[in-house]
Order: sequence, then structure tokens, then C-alpha cells
Amino acid sequence: MGKRIVSGAALLAVALGVIWAGGEVLAAVILLISCIAYRELNKAIGVHKEKGIDPLEVFGYLAIICYDVLTYIAWKTEKDMFLYICILLFATLLTFMAVYVITFPRYRAERVMSSFFCLLYAPALLEFIFKTRCMDNGMVLVWLIFIASSVSDTFAYFVGVTLGKHKLAPVLSPKKSIEGAIGGIVGTAIFGGVYGYLVGEGLFSMGRFEVALNFAVLCGAGSVISQIGDLAASGIKRDHDIKDYGTCIPGHGGIMDRFDSVLFTAPIIYYLARVMLSV
Repeated sequence: MGKRIVSGAALLAVALGVIWAGGEVLAAVILLISCIAYRELNKAIGVHKEKGIDPLEVFGYLAIICYDVLTYIAWKTEKDMFLYICILLFATLLTFMAVYVITFPRYRAERVMSSFFCLLYAPALLEFIFKTRCMDNGMVLVWLIFIASSVSDTFAYFVGVTLGKHKLAPVLSPKKSIEGAIGGIVGTAIFGGVYGYLVGEGLFSMGRFEVALNFAVLCGAGSVISQIGDLAASGIKRDHDIKDYGTCIPGHGGIMDRFDSVLFTAPIIYYLARVMLSV
């Protein structure tokens, strides 16, 4: 427990510094954790090999770097890179299939598709942290991603322990309850509303109470998605009979173990903020 607390505090300190810095620093850190997450996922599904060079992984890393660069260029130039990102994803899929054909029967088709899924699952979604930070008032908005994931976990745990009677997903996660899930959503929405009220003066051309209401909705929706992301990551681990995705964060496991609920929360916060707050 002590190791978990210390590493958690260190991780929070690093996150505060990196997100405050933003720009190139945040882009570089997102690239690093994306590569680690991709490796962890590939290892979990059996694509990663401890020895030798795996062509699927190599092209996967190249795709991650290109995606990160395109996202960075979009921020620097204020140009829409969506078309280029679509081209990149298609080219990556085509490359994966070429590797599958050329090296046949080294990989089963399921392994190739799983490796491409890992690319979309972690690296592509993690970039939305950077995208959110780069929005107008992004320094305020980006914390909604972490409120909607970490705060949701905290409220869900305590409400579940206190009031939980009905299992949410008994086979996948026996300790999670429907009451805990609802508590997580409601608690996170309230927390987000309070956060919005405290920081919302003069933001988004809205009054303090309007910002608080929008933040409450954003965080409540983010909590729903956060819990789905957490259960999905647990399901993948159960499918492949592993306890943790990695060991790089003492007491917490790997990057995927720490960011599993953030992955889906980040794009939800990003797109809902664009629609609801017109940023």
C-alpha cells in the first residue's frame, strides 16, 4: 500500500507539471506513454516477443509517432489533420495486412487484427488528452478527463462498499455494484459542478452557474464512459489470464492499468466540450 501511495503521489506531481507545461512537453509524454501502452497491449494478446524484432510492432510504433506528429502539427498550424489521420490509419492497416501476407503463416489473422485494435485502443485515444489541453481554456477543461475517471472510481468504491447490493458485472468484476456505479456518476457530476463553479467565472462567455451545470453534465457522462472503459480493460486481462498489463508504475501495474478508464473518457470530454461549450 505504501508503495502504491508514493508512486501515485509521484505520478500526480508529474501529471501536474506536464499538463501545466502543455505543448511540446505534453506531446512528447503522450507519445512515450502511448508506445508503452501499445507494447503492454501487444504483450497481453501475445503479439509481442521478448526476443527479436517483431515487424507488426515496429510498424505500429511508426504509426504512433506519425499520429502524434500530425496531432502536434494540427495544434501548431491550427489546420484540420483529420483527412491525413484517416489516410495514416488506412495505410497502417494495409501495412499490417502486407506483413501478414509476406510472413504467412507466422501470424494468425486474429493476431494481426488485435494488434491494429491495440493501436486504436490506446495511442489514438490518449492523444485526446493533448487535444483537450490545446483547446481554448484547455488548462481548465483537461482536468475534467481525470475528474471523470479518478473521482468516479473513488465515489463508486465508497458508495459500493456502503450501499452496494446488486452486482454490476458479477463475472467480470464481482466487487462492482450497480449502486456503486450510480454513486460514481452522481458523485462525479457533483464534483464537476463544484469545480466548474469555482473556476468558471468569465469562461466560455457564460455565467458561473451555467459553467457549473455544463461541467456537471460533462463529468457525469465521462463517469459512465470511464466505468465502461475500466470494465473493458479488466475483461481483456481476464481473457488473457493476466493480473496487470505491466510493472512500470510500482503498486499500480502498467500504463494500461493506470489509464484504462481515461482512454474513453478523454475523447468524450473533448467532443462534448466542443458541442456544449462551443470551444
